[in-house]
Amino acid sequence: MASSTAPGTLGKDAPDTLVPARTPGPLGINDAADPNARAAPGDTPGALGINDAAALAAQAAPAVARGSAATAAADNKDTEATTTDPEIEALNLAATAKAAAYDLKKKHPSVSFTSGRRDKAEQASAMASNVILNRNWIKETYAASTARDSCQKWVNDHKDKKTKDEIAEGLKGVLDGLTDAQLAQLSKHLSGEAFDVQPVEKDADEIKKSIKGLKGLTKFLDMEGGLVRWHAQF
Repeated sequence: MASSTAPGTLGKDAPDTLVPARTPGPLGINDAADPNARAAPGDTPGALGINDAAALAAQAAPAVARGSAATAAADNKDTEATTTDPEIEALNLAATAKAAAYDLKKKHPSVSFTSGRRDKAEQASAMASNVILNRNWIKETYAASTARDSCQKWVNDHKDKKTKDEIAEGLKGVLDGLTDAQLAQLSKHLSGEAFDVQPVEKDADEIKKSIKGLKGLTKFLDMEGGLVRWHAQF
């Protein structure tokens, strides 16, 4: 039941050295009428919760609630910090690919991701790093499309460009001239729907089996253009 008096034992000082509003003894001795004592709020002629102990409790409630909410938020933040992986977050993947990366990491904590979402400059650089090893790598790796054929044609037409930087610059120029729809046909990396995993020898078969079983996977390659690459796309 609601009360306008502070809790405590009758005749005993209330917490924080406050005496009860009323005591069994004479009025003015260790109660609200005592000019030398600090007394807790007692009953008042008005409505419950107006200038009495119930009012103090009501005023304190929001502060308690705020404190509880702040504690809960801090706990949630700590939980989030312990469940996110900086390496995976840095890949900037689309939702399905990101969930798959976390699933793979949970099953095989030792896996390392080498590539995720790429912008056009990063895509050109990635292709160039393979083209310097195999000049036909683009044609042998990507499905036939305007984007693939345009990139391979540039490589074929510029046999004098042999360094990674030279090739990357040229391929970036080709990508800049393509539409978003054409780029989408070239690589899922450009939309964040693919990631690459560092190939390993230890537990290789088990890891590749896990990749092939990832939810939403549409393609897995462990060789690209004759080079060992573990590529998963969604």
